[in-house]
Amino acid sequence: MFDFLANLGFVIKVKEWYERFERFNPVAFFFGGFTWDSLTLKRIDQLFDNLILLTYLLLLGLLMVITTLVEHDRIKHPLLLKYREWYPLGLQFFMGGLFSAYVIFYFQSASFTKTGLFLAILVGLLVANEFLESKLKNIYLLLAIYFLASFSFFIFFIPVLLKALNIYTFIAGGLLSLLLVLGVTHFLNKMKVFASHKHYLAAGVLAVGLFGIINLLYFTNRIPPVPLSMKSGGIYHHASKSISDDNFTLKFERPAWYQILRSSDTTFRHAAGDTVSCFTAVFAPTRLTKKIYHHWQQYFPNRKQWLTTDRLGFEITGYRDGGYRGITRKQHVSPGKWRVDVETSEGILLGRIGFEVERVEQQVALKTVYR
Repeated sequence: MFDFLANLGFVIKVKEWYERFERFNPVAFFFGGFTWDSLTLKRIDQLFDNLILLTYLLLLGLLMVITTLVEHDRIKHPLLLKYREWYPLGLQFFMGGLFSAYVIFYFQSASFTKTGLFLAILVGLLVANEFLESKLKNIYLLLAIYFLASFSFFIFFIPVLLKALNIYTFIAGGLLSLLLVLGVTHFLNKMKVFASHKHYLAAGVLAVGLFGIINLLYFTNRIPPVPLSMKSGGIYHHASKSISDDNFTLKFERPAWYQILRSSDTTFRHAAGDTVSCFTAVFAPTRLTKKIYHHWQQYFPNRKQWLTTDRLGFEITGYRDGGYRGITRKQHVSPGKWRVDVETSEGILLGRIGFEVERVEQQVALKTVYR
């Protein structure tokens, strides 16, 4: 039966095509896997998705240990030795599954200003994973990747689990990741994997060093505030919550016929009596409560800097797929460039809404939308 299938023209052509483009297969699998995760991973607080990622993380650690022990001749079991060529591919599979999920979740939360740096690191690891097969026998590289994989998981899993997001949940996630990696390192040392005590200490210093770097990134606001993410936001002439239902009424300048994609005021034509309203929708996991701030700033060309005019806050409580909605308003604004930074209470940037104010004599015609 198998000989018959092997002789089929279609199977032969597929095999020839695979061998012909073999050098491009990692890229194809990378984009294919990333697309699949983009379609299947919907919410960062889904228990099933998180359990899958936790399983990947634990299996990655187990396979990393087995791979290292086999490469250092610390395992003699015939069955484990038989499949040693497949271990790097297994490591790639689990790392790819983890980092593709992280990129999706952190992409939703990153602001592409300061916090874009950490997202770029994750993207780099995801892409590099497709070409690391020959390098995945280096114990130091494996430990470094495992720490970053553990850290990236626990700093959003713990807030989802505890329904709280603050400095303590971040530190708890980092310490749990550090202890996990140091535990693996200690076990490998007991199995006499390291050539000397000096090499064992170097592995520990590597983990502690990465822990320090990650904390530095956090305290300089360069890590996205997962699991929070800004879903939408804009500037409007009017924004209010309906008393009768859960909808928000938003009004902005009626766009020209060709501005079919415009859904807010990027240029606010301000007449006497107008109020500038900032509306945002911020996603938070179920029952996670957090205060969000609209940080209003105006640009002063003579000083070449943005200066704060207001920092107005409101509470959010997670429950909506589309994000928890909030409004802040300003009535007295002067012409020029403005922006509203959407921030956490710690000042971590979720998103930025830029607009320009122009003074006009008459109020403009408005279009109404509901969110």
